[in-house]
Amino acid sequence: MKTQAHVVSHGPNCLDGVAAAVAVTRYQQGRADVVPHFAGNNEVDAVLRTIAPDHGRDAELWITDISWRESETDAHLRDLAAAGVRIYWIDHHRTALERFAAGHVNVPFAGRVLSDEYAASRLTYEYLAGRLAGEGRTLPAFDALAPLIAMADDNDRWLHRVPGSRELAWVVRTLGTDAYEELLGLDAGLSYTPRMAAARRRVEAEIARSFAVADASRTERRVGDVTLVTAVCDGHPSEIADAWGKTSRNAVFALYDAQSLGVSLRRSPDCTVDLSRVAERLGGGGHAAAAGCELPQVRRVLAEAVAGRVEEALR
Repeated sequence: MKTQAHVVSHGPNCLDGVAAAVAVTRYQQGRADVVPHFAGNNEVDAVLRTIAPDHGRDAELWITDISWRESETDAHLRDLAAAGVRIYWIDHHRTALERFAAGHVNVPFAGRVLSDEYAASRLTYEYLAGRLAGEGRTLPAFDALAPLIAMADDNDRWLHRVPGSRELAWVVRTLGTDAYEELLGLDAGLSYTPRMAAARRRVEAEIARSFAVADASRTERRVGDVTLVTAVCDGHPSEIADAWGKTSRNAVFALYDAQSLGVSLRRSPDCTVDLSRVAERLGGGGHAAAAGCELPQVRRVLAEAVAGRVEEALR
């Protein structure tokens, strides 16, 4: 009987998290039945605690591009390890690295890579490539993932040096739960499937609309020597911040996304503000150049503003 490998990764709308899961699946080709699970940051504890491999079956759990916060999740993972499940954790988020360094993670891992040098997909891919070499195995399907991993790493670290990486991230966000299967079937040339091509056309129209909303709501204020730019957008905050960053100097962008109901924090290329710290103070997290948080109180403020205008009309 094949090993059962559960993969819990960030997604399903995150190119980095989905690409990491695809890397694990292709590595396990012919050796394990892979069960993917995708979760947002506020869902991961609940998802991890649902993991229960088939009784009596050899099992692994791969946790990629995401971390948990609750002690109950640590306890569940320890129980899995005690039952013989091999647990691997690969992450690059600074908050995860700091929690582990501070001793706030108490799980006996079979393998672990925690580094902010690269995106999680690249860390996962390189870790698995090393294992393949050590096992003396070759997997052409795994090797063919290299261009996908390069795009995921390029986009997630906000480098945008690899042509097409930004557009592929758009497609993944648009496909949602279908993204994993689509990426799993890609060839080394990253030829778009019909579904992926349709998603790209759709997202280009959505981005144009979101730019119109953001331009109409844009506000600016100075915070020391930093320009804080805020706006409401209708999805795709990264694309808006990237475009605005080309013309704004030393700027932090805080975009309230009407689709996700979250705030995306981005910075202009010349800005050195550590956005992961800003997001952490607001209950979120992320990276130095790209982070985010949820501000539920903002929804109340928006509702009050709408009520005030409608009240005027009623009177």
